Amino acid sequence: MKRVKLLSTFIAFSIMLAGCATSANPQTPAASPAVSGTTEETAAAKPFLTVAYSEGGTTLDPAEANDLTSDTLVLAAYDQLVTYGVKTENGANIANTEDIQPMLAESWEASSDNTVYTFKLTPGVKFQSGNPVDAASVVYSFDRVAKSSSGSFLYGMAAIKTVTAVDDATVEITLTNANHNFLQILAMYTFSIVDQKTVEAQGADYLKTHAAGSGPFKLEKWDPATEAVFTPNEDYWQGAAKLGKVTLKFTKEASNRVLLLDKGDVDMAIEIPPKDVSSLKSNTALTVASNASNRILYFAMNSKVKPFDNEKVRQAINYAIPYDELLSGVMYGQANQMKSAVASNTPGFTDAGYVYEHNLDKAKELLKEAGYENGFKFDFTLGSGFDDWEDDAVLIQAELAKIGVTMNINKLARAQFLEQQKTKNLTAYISKWTSFVNDPGYHLGFLMYGKGSSNYNNYQNAEVDKLWEQANTETDQAKRNELYQQAQEIITTEAPWAYLYEYNRIVGMSNKISGYAFYPDEVIRFYPLSVKE
Repeated sequence: MKRVKLLSTFIAFSIMLAGCATSANPQTPAASPAVSGTTEETAAAKPFLTVAYSEGGTTLDPAEANDLTSDTLVLAAYDQLVTYGVKTENGANIANTEDIQPMLAESWEASSDNTVYTFKLTPGVKFQSGNPVDAASVVYSFDRVAKSSSGSFLYGMAAIKTVTAVDDATVEITLTNANHNFLQILAMYTFSIVDQKTVEAQGADYLKTHAAGSGPFKLEKWDPATEAVFTPNEDYWQGAAKLGKVTLKFTKEASNRVLLLDKGDVDMAIEIPPKDVSSLKSNTALTVASNASNRILYFAMNSKVKPFDNEKVRQAINYAIPYDELLSGVMYGQANQMKSAVASNTPGFTDAGYVYEHNLDKAKELLKEAGYENGFKFDFTLGSGFDDWEDDAVLIQAELAKIGVTMNINKLARAQFLEQQKTKNLTAYISKWTSFVNDPGYHLGFLMYGKGSSNYNNYQNAEVDKLWEQANTETDQAKRNELYQQAQEIITTEAPWAYLYEYNRIVGMSNKISGYAFYPDEVIRFYPLSVKE
C-alpha cells in the first residue's frame, strides 16, 4: 500500500493562498442551523466581493451541474475528497491538476495495482447543517453521481466499480481497472460531498435550488435572472473566508460587464471580449488576467452526413479556413491556433499530422478528388450567445464560397442549439469545449472516443478507440502519451473537425484583489480570495 499526502500539507497551503436560466422568482434557501456563533456582524466586518457573470446557472445539484455558473455555485458551497494544488508560472497562479492535495480526505492509500483506494476522512468536519461529514455521506454522494444524467459518464470514466463505507471515517473505492485520471476526476465539483441526512429529509429535488455542503460559503440567495449571494461559513473547518459576502451579478451583455468593471461597480468580471482587453489594461485600477487555457473552438462536421462522410471533403474544409484572420480580426490576439484535437498545453499533446493552412487551391483540389468539383451546399447551425462564433461563421462562409461551397447559416438560441447538438443530427456547427482535467484521455474520451458522451458529430475510428482504451489503463506516462499521440495524429488526418483556436481565459479584476488562481475548469474559487480595504 502506498501512503500519500496528509492534511497538514493542505492546510498550510490553503492558509498561504488565502493571504496573498431565467427565473422570475428568487431561489432563497431556508437558513441552515448554525454550528456555533455565526453572526451577520462578523461577516459585515469583512470586505465584500461582487463579480459579473454572463449567465445565472441552471442547478445547484453537484451531480447535475454542467455550466460555468452552476459549477461556480457548487464549488463555493461544497468540498470534495481531494483538491488540486496550485503552482506559479510566469508570475501567475495556476492550478496543477496533477498535484492532488487532501481535502475532506486527510489521507489515502492505494493498492499495489492501483485498483483499490482507501480514504481516511478528516476528523471533526461538519456540514453547514451541523451534521457530521461521514463515510455514509460519501457513499451517498457517489451513488447520486452514478445515477445522474450529467455525471454518470464521468463516473464511468473514473472507472469506479464500488464505493463502500468501511467505518464512519473510512471509505474504500474499488476501480474496474487502474486509472491514471481517477484522483484528478475525484477533485471535480461533480464529486462534491452532500449532506445525506439533509437531502433525505428535504426530498429529492432539494438540491436543485439549495446547497447542502460543508464548503466555505453559505448560499443566501439564488435568482438565475439577477444574482446569487453567498455569505461566509464562519465555522468552516479550514477557517472562515476573508470575504464577508460574495455577490454574482448576472449580466448577459458582455459590453455591460466591461462597463461595470471599468467604472468600479463590480470587483471582477469574466468572459471579457478580446477586443476590450487593451482598453481595460489602460485602467490602472484593474488587472486583466489572460491565461492560455485548454478551452478550444472547433468547426465540427458530421461524419455520418453527406458530403462530410467523405474524408477528403473534411480535409478541404480545413484548407479553406482563414486561420490568421480568425486569430487577429476576431480574437485580437487573445487566442492561439489549434493544431490538434487536444489543446497544446495538455500533457501528451502533439501536432503530428497537422498540415492544414489557408490554401484555397488545395481545398479545390481535394473537392475535385472527392467528386465535388462544382462544390455543394450544406446547412450550418450557429448557436447564439458568443460574438466570436458569429464572426467566425461569416468569415468561413465567405471563404467557402470561393471554392464553390455554399454554407447556409441557421441561427438557434443557445439552449435550443445544445439540445439539437445532443441529437447528433446536425450537419455542421461550431462548438467549444473545456477539459476540466488537463489530460488527453479525459479530453478524447468525451469528444473522440466512439462511445464518448459528447461525440456529437459521430466520429468513429476503431484504431482511435483501441489506442484510447490502451492508454486509459497504461500506468507509464511516457507510454500513455505515445498512445494518445498516435490517436491525435489519426484524428487530425481524418479531420472530423476543422481546428479553429484555443481561447485565452480572460478575467478582469480590481487591483485590490489577491489570491486569484486560474483553473482548467475556468471556475473561480472564492475561498482563497481577499480584498484590500
